[in-house]
Amino acid sequence: MGLLTREEYGALAADMGFATQAFVDGGYRPAASGKTFATINPATGEELAQVAACGPEDVDFAVSKAREAFEDGRWSRLHPSARKDVLIRFAKLLTRNARELAVMESLDAGKTIFDCETVDVPEAISCIKWHAEAIDKIYDQVAPASDDHLAIVVREPIGVVGLVLPWNFPLLMLAWKIGPALASGCSVIVKPAEETSLTALRVAELAHEAGVPRGVLSVLPGSGPEVGEPLGRHMDVDMVSFTGSTVTGKRFLGYSGESNAKEVVLEMGGKNPCIVMDDAENLDLVAAHIANGALWNMGENCSAISRLVVHRDVKSELLDRIEAHMREWPMGDPLDPETRLGAMVSKAHFDKVASYLEDAPEARVGGATSEGVFVEATMVELPSNDHRLAREEIFGPVLSVIEVASFDEAIAVANDTDYGLCASLFTANAKRALRGARMLRAGTVTVNSYGEGDIATPFGGYKQSGFGGRDNSVHAHDQYTQLKTIWLDLSDDADEGVS
Repeated sequence: MGLLTREEYGALAADMGFATQAFVDGGYRPAASGKTFATINPATGEELAQVAACGPEDVDFAVSKAREAFEDGRWSRLHPSARKDVLIRFAKLLTRNARELAVMESLDAGKTIFDCETVDVPEAISCIKWHAEAIDKIYDQVAPASDDHLAIVVREPIGVVGLVLPWNFPLLMLAWKIGPALASGCSVIVKPAEETSLTALRVAELAHEAGVPRGVLSVLPGSGPEVGEPLGRHMDVDMVSFTGSTVTGKRFLGYSGESNAKEVVLEMGGKNPCIVMDDAENLDLVAAHIANGALWNMGENCSAISRLVVHRDVKSELLDRIEAHMREWPMGDPLDPETRLGAMVSKAHFDKVASYLEDAPEARVGGATSEGVFVEATMVELPSNDHRLAREEIFGPVLSVIEVASFDEAIAVANDTDYGLCASLFTANAKRALRGARMLRAGTVTVNSYGEGDIATPFGGYKQSGFGGRDNSVHAHDQYTQLKTIWLDLSDDADEGVS
């Protein structure tokens, strides 16, 4: 399905309706308080809709319905192949409604329609299908034991889970979480980011239409204090999976310790380095990878290339080439398929990114903001890795450049951060590539490319970038299951006294 014109996307946007109420127990319902909040198109500043502002009472109701569904087994004890069939139907419904979801995502988040159509929506659908197909292919185990015993290790769904989403990839992160959670048999309650609730509400409706039973998938829009914290503290929630900032993620560890010691999985921030050594081949291709890694999704990406750690012998030529590639990322109307840099998600976030530019040395490329909430593709050379722009997560289209003189210095600078989500290394030396990949303290390391792996590879971070588990791959199912050992005594003595 090819891209439309700006005028065609505009017509779709003008006619689009939005689900605005919470989705609980198989249907839409207003917040118990009757309160709403405005969701804004960041590119225009115009209100899209008034969305239900849920609170603790809504959390209690959704958890009770989720627990009811989990305990009666309508989903948790459904045969794996039956759950797979439902999720495959779900993926087909998402496919039929893909364009609607893409336009909705662009309007709600300021993301470019190009990214929504070519990345976010298709990858979200692929994620649901992948986990659906995995359901009846993940085997339990038989552990080594004596001839008189049989030890069986089985997976069981963990129970009721809270899924707390970020605003930068609302639909894709929703899929990353509900895919393995539903595949595992859990009942889930989704708390979308307050800035970007619309696609999650529509997806819940499509899931129910596909056959996900009542109570198994709920979506509660609202603020962190009114929905996120009550989920984190709820005594009948068994697990929370959170993606977002490190500051907020740490709070969920506190909520868990102060309530029922629920399982917590955190995917948090990053300050991701890209090392380019003096023997890197095809600097123009390297520059294209770096520009893409720094600017994709306006830099609102926890795995974005934020720090370029470059050998001094290739620095000048490489920066010239990066500058040329950055100029190929036009900023503008997100609904124009030619636009590569859309709007920051909100005025508050725009102000944060702009404050970093005020503290930055003179930019080699970009450095300006425009009317509204738009930020140019920016590249800044820093005196050292101690500068604020090298230490803190900016979450905007800003690439910081740090010069080094050796491989060992490059590794040391790359690892000199509180984060450890992703890293990249460009070198033609195979031994150096493997050594560097092992030495870099990050959950994903790409060599001679930028990326995050794919749905089959685990995604998560070291240090303050992650805690407790991984998204994607079969490893994602681990966070939504418990392991149980069943020990059978087969000895003759075990039968004595039994009639």
